Amino acid sequence: MRAAVLTASGGPEVLAIRDVARPTPAAGEVLVRVRTSALNRADLLQRAGVYPAPPGAPPDIGGIEFAGEVASLGAGVRGWSPGDRVFAICGGGAHAEWVTVPAVTLVRIPEALDWDTAGAIPEAFMTAHDALRTQGGLQQGESVVVHAVASGVGLAVAQLGHAFGARVFGTTRTPAKLELARQYGMSDGLVMDRELGGLRDRVLAFTSGRGAEVVIDLLGGPYVAANTELAAVRGRIVLVGAIAGSQVTMDLRRLLARRLTLRGTVLRSRSTQEKAEVARGFEQEVVPLLSDGRARAHIDRIFDLADIQEAHRWVESNSSAGKVVIRVS
Repeated sequence: MRAAVLTASGGPEVLAIRDVARPTPAAGEVLVRVRTSALNRADLLQRAGVYPAPPGAPPDIGGIEFAGEVASLGAGVRGWSPGDRVFAICGGGAHAEWVTVPAVTLVRIPEALDWDTAGAIPEAFMTAHDALRTQGGLQQGESVVVHAVASGVGLAVAQLGHAFGARVFGTTRTPAKLELARQYGMSDGLVMDRELGGLRDRVLAFTSGRGAEVVIDLLGGPYVAANTELAAVRGRIVLVGAIAGSQVTMDLRRLLARRLTLRGTVLRSRSTQEKAEVARGFEQEVVPLLSDGRARAHIDRIFDLADIQEAHRWVESNSSAGKVVIRVS
């Protein structure tokens, strides 16, 4: 099969399209013919050599989400048949024509979604749903702040927060991305400077002085300390990423006085059982929204697998908004 193989650690030039052996599903696994995948920050970090694939995932083939067709079943698999349209997250290997995954992590694709749209959904919407509901405990009537609101996960948070009866405040670095987020359920937002000026006051005004009950932080770095100043009493801060920095200086007295919860989360390295639980929550609460159009993926650009180097360069430029899709077969 064709796959985008990491030949070394480094820039996009280390990616090469090569013929490699097609995987075989083990007991409890399904072989899926990948139609589309997407490109995520995890793929860029893996390519750079700072975020290796978890145990069991191909160490030299990226791709942590996919949409495709069931091709064959491993021993003991029930409930799926060849030809079923499915999507899921995985530890890696989805930037290839075939991938094997545990059957319990699969979700059936709604009929209304084409391959490009389906490939743009799993990582963003599963991450967003898990962060909002499971980690953040979001309830109707609460307020949500999401940093990097125009990213794939950020736009998913905006839509799901709105659908779940919350008001969403977003931050981003450009006016154009802020306007895009307004089209996806964000109620208000702020274009950020490097000093994060005005953030606390704007969020307090947005929440009538209470602060936000849930903060979804996709950036880390200086945003973590800022979150403790804009969160409500007993607020829940969910840290999903650290692309703005992994080192933090903050006053812990703020965390203590407001009785805040600061929780880190990542999907890629979770156990199969945990990923199955994420998939079931997504299936129950998000798939119905995708089926009837109340939630949708925003596709920034589409690249063929053969152009994987250009896709990496585009995402690395920080110019994209929403999802970058990779057409595989």
